[in-house]
Amino acid sequence: MRKKIHIREGRKEDLPRVLELIRELAEYERAPHEVTNTVEKMQNDGFGSHPVFGFFVAENQQGIIGISLYYWRYSTWKGKRLYLEDIIVTEKERGAGVGSQLFERTIAFGLEQDCSGMMWQVLDWNKPAINFYRKYGTHFDGEWTNCTLERSQMEELARSF
Repeated sequence: MRKKIHIREGRKEDLPRVLELIRELAEYERAPHEVTNTVEKMQNDGFGSHPVFGFFVAENQQGIIGISLYYWRYSTWKGKRLYLEDIIVTEKERGAGVGSQLFERTIAFGLEQDCSGMMWQVLDWNKPAINFYRKYGTHFDGEWTNCTLERSQMEELARSF
């Protein structure tokens, strides 16, 4: 059963609550120590002269209860793609359709922006999220391996260039 909520574009003044939700997700994903982002960084990165992300919020009478954070990526094969970084719904509101409403609004936004598709990642142990995405006919790609370099590694490598 879907709860009555309002989905809207995120605003700068939402960022303190957004960061709280990010920290809640990090706890759930067993990595609270990995969150180094700040409201100030998010203000610059999302609302500065060259924004690199956008987001939607889900709110009810109590305030913001969920977010969908996205950005654009470019595929040499497919063109403009919408990358869904995270859907986060506060724990006490999960299972009531909030995530579905955020996901569907994000899909609609991608279509409005004429993207060629939408992409995201899900942890292999996060069965509730996997089952959620299965309801939408999601293709799960087991072929690609995720790769990352953290800033400290990049700095160390750059010293050898």
